[in-house]
Amino acid sequence: MQPAITSSTAEPAALVPPASSAPRGRHVSSYAELSQLIRAAGLLRRRYGYYWTLMLTTVAAFAGIWVGFVLLGDSWYQLLLAAALAVVLAQFGFIGHEGAHRQIFASHRWNEWTARVISGLFTGLSYGWWMRKHNRHHANPNKIGADPDIGPGVVAFTPGVVEQRSGVAGWFARRQGRFFFPLLLLEGLALHVASIQTLVRREKLKHRWVEAVFMAVRLGGYVAALLIVLPPGKAAAFFAIQMGLFGVLLGGVFAPNHKGMPIVPATMKIDFLQRQVLMSRNIAGGWFTDLAMGGLNLQVEHHLFPNMPRPNLRRAQPIVREFCERHHIPYTETGLIKSYKIVVDYLNNVGLRARDPFHCPITAQYRV
Repeated sequence: MQPAITSSTAEPAALVPPASSAPRGRHVSSYAELSQLIRAAGLLRRRYGYYWTLMLTTVAAFAGIWVGFVLLGDSWYQLLLAAALAVVLAQFGFIGHEGAHRQIFASHRWNEWTARVISGLFTGLSYGWWMRKHNRHHANPNKIGADPDIGPGVVAFTPGVVEQRSGVAGWFARRQGRFFFPLLLLEGLALHVASIQTLVRREKLKHRWVEAVFMAVRLGGYVAALLIVLPPGKAAAFFAIQMGLFGVLLGGVFAPNHKGMPIVPATMKIDFLQRQVLMSRNIAGGWFTDLAMGGLNLQVEHHLFPNMPRPNLRRAQPIVREFCERHHIPYTETGLIKSYKIVVDYLNNVGLRARDPFHCPITAQYRV
């Protein structure tokens, strides 16, 4: 029998309906069984050789780009280096994400400081801000009021948010899918703005001044280098291409993972196994997809085992997929282009989803 792979084209991302909570205990014990299978296969062991090679290669590429930048001088060919820098920074973003999830080292401290240094000194982002936001997402993916990734913002991800908007905001919400890719061009800038805002607010943030220094050195040095080597027009073009492509590469990786998948009502309780599998979508592909998407194309496995090293996610996939088939849990995987079509369709029609709820035989067993 083939593994149960579903496509999320049918009624994507409507509300999961309420139902009875009787089988929750069964799925809690099922996750324990799956965890034992994963541990027995050695898939939670650290992959030091892989990560040291990846980090040193990425740092070398980063340094090489800046050496080339200085040697090339005042030239429009610098825009090619801007694109290359965006690609390398996206890879740093993935590595920082993995450090935050403790995927790299056995030591929590090593993971934390690796992620903090990479986030601050290389990508110019706040590790503390990212951790606080991303932990909430992992705890409750696609849950209204709990997952900040579907909270109110420029884009409306839930019917309730769309219903509150009128005028220009309402017009935009009904057509927001058309602006999906243009908005991704602004994602990199939005991440930097959110990081800076977090540092200047008087909220509790561990190692605030360390992060502030890292980001000031990184962002200040970046702008200074552009203005020293390039005239203002070329410097602005370099910045725009690097920041825009950086946003597309990161946003284009994170968006297909959950957008267009079922939305969980704020009052619904659902066990960890179901919560992570039903709300996540994998992107089909091979080693290049794993590299380009930082392993986040294997989103189901990542959400089930967030501290699993990236190269082990591919090995875990057949185990998880067969387990989900055996326990009648829908496992979603689709191609990248198809996933974007699903996301765009959902964003354009999110206001209609409340009229046509998603009916899932698994979540229908739960009660609000």
